[in-house]
Amino acid sequence: MRPTSIGRVSTSRSPLAFRAVRILGSGSNSCERRCWLFNAAKTTTVESIVVGGGPGGLAAVGNLLDSLPGKLPQLWVDPHFAAGRVGAKYREVPSNTKVALFLQFADAVAPFRQILEKTPAPNAATVLQKLAQDKGCELGHAADLCLMLTEGIREHYPSQVEQHRGEVEKAVLDEQTNTWTVSLDDGRVFTTDRLVLCTGSSPITSPLPILKQLSDSTPSTALTPLHLDTALKPSLLSQTIDPSSPATVGVVGASHSAILVLMNLYKMAHSGSHPNLRVKWFTRHNSLRYAEQKDGWILYDNTGLKGDAAQWARDSLEQEVFEKSPVSRVVTRFLTGGENGAEESIYKAELPGCTHVVQAIGYKRNTLPRLMVKEKSEFTPRHLTIEHDALTGRFRQIDHSGEKGKVHVPNLFGAGIAFPEMVTDPAGNVESAVGFWKFMRFLKRVVPEWVSKP
Repeated sequence: MRPTSIGRVSTSRSPLAFRAVRILGSGSNSCERRCWLFNAAKTTTVESIVVGGGPGGLAAVGNLLDSLPGKLPQLWVDPHFAAGRVGAKYREVPSNTKVALFLQFADAVAPFRQILEKTPAPNAATVLQKLAQDKGCELGHAADLCLMLTEGIREHYPSQVEQHRGEVEKAVLDEQTNTWTVSLDDGRVFTTDRLVLCTGSSPITSPLPILKQLSDSTPSTALTPLHLDTALKPSLLSQTIDPSSPATVGVVGASHSAILVLMNLYKMAHSGSHPNLRVKWFTRHNSLRYAEQKDGWILYDNTGLKGDAAQWARDSLEQEVFEKSPVSRVVTRFLTGGENGAEESIYKAELPGCTHVVQAIGYKRNTLPRLMVKEKSEFTPRHLTIEHDALTGRFRQIDHSGEKGKVHVPNLFGAGIAFPEMVTDPAGNVESAVGFWKFMRFLKRVVPEWVSKP
């Protein structure tokens, strides 16, 4: 159950606030001013607000609990508290993270360790302990670990963390005090010195220009789009494609996700459940990229294929084995990376023969809460445009001309898959560090700085 109140509550409405409401008059702009001033007069103060309940948000809450013991409570906001997209969509996906690193994630901060000690066995952690530690596992196991830790925070830290099952509607930075006033969807208002965005990412679904052009020019060849989330869940994918009718799925991309989709589709056709299923694979890359273990580091750690996807690709998709592989009887590869309009001509020639298409071309950040700033000389908060600093987890403001600010936005931070750390490996490759342990490692480095230098 949610505590009745947390933090410091101010319920008095100052004469200044009432005078401001009367003076500002009517209209949409003045309504914004009235609402902001009214909310500022009745708020609950908390130490930090973390937005997002996935692995990144969970790691942020754990580190803040570890760094701010005994102070004001935190507010943690998420619509579901169900381990983010990993728990909701990707339980059947084989991880590219070793099991040992999931357990390392759960052992990284004292609050998590206490939850592990207090949770009766068997539990999600003990299940992981019984698996091969140097291999991956289904992400459902990692999601269950997140759920256990999330529930453990609710059960064992009720006075230090409130979990609000809902959304942040608006967050306003007061430049005079450098505090954030955050409005929730249930009407409550909080102020805080730390607003942490761990809001997650989703597959890019906007059709590629060539797909849209083809659909617009020849409506009769309109393809049924397959969402990447569906294609990554074999149990749902098999129900989505009619096994009794011929089907040809176009797969666009050569990412880790694309290889997993190809693997899922091939297994459906090869198993006999969908004997009429065929695949057209459109890729710009003649060769695939794999993560490579070096002396103390991993080349292409964040962009190369790993785990089951890497092994299947080596055995089935590489040029020297593809033609002799049974995969070639189901999958036809089309190299679209040529010049002089080759890509467009290939799509125009081959896509009309497809019944479905799935794009595995990356992820985009989920929509952020409405961020605003109230400048010292202004009554009306204005929209705040930001850019992430991937080395510190902070943000810089972008002004109306598109220029980036030289100083960080006060007390605003980001982490998780929406705002990952940027890392450079010994070979000079710059990548975004995405993964449970990578989120935790980044937050263990930066949260002490967020706390000491907001």
